[in-house]
Amino acid sequence: MDIDPSRRNKKPRHLLESERERLDEFIDSIHYSARYSDDQFEYRHVQLPKNMLKKIPADYFDASKGTLKLLWEEEWRALGITQSLGWVHYECHEPEPHILLFKRPLNYQPAISQ
Repeated sequence: MDIDPSRRNKKPRHLLESERERLDEFIDSIHYSARYSDDQFEYRHVQLPKNMLKKIPADYFDASKGTLKLLWEEEWRALGITQSLGWVHYECHEPEPHILLFKRPLNYQPAISQ
């Protein structure tokens, strides 16, 4: 999916319990767009409450862009974002840094573990 690894933490940075608790009040206010697609991927954007950004740890941010870094699945789920499997955070909308852009392959089917 061509995710630039320099825009992510080297490995998922898990939230401390105290950090997670500061985000709980915002979870019910996260907005999920309808899905839209092109010939390869389906997309959606997730809009975080603007005040939520103030409670997210600083090492989740890309200071050079003024947005969140590209988050690993473990990271965005820890923030309270809930989506089905297969979604990848591939971009932040720089003019509105509280909007995260996600994509996954069309007709995504999770691997079945045996």
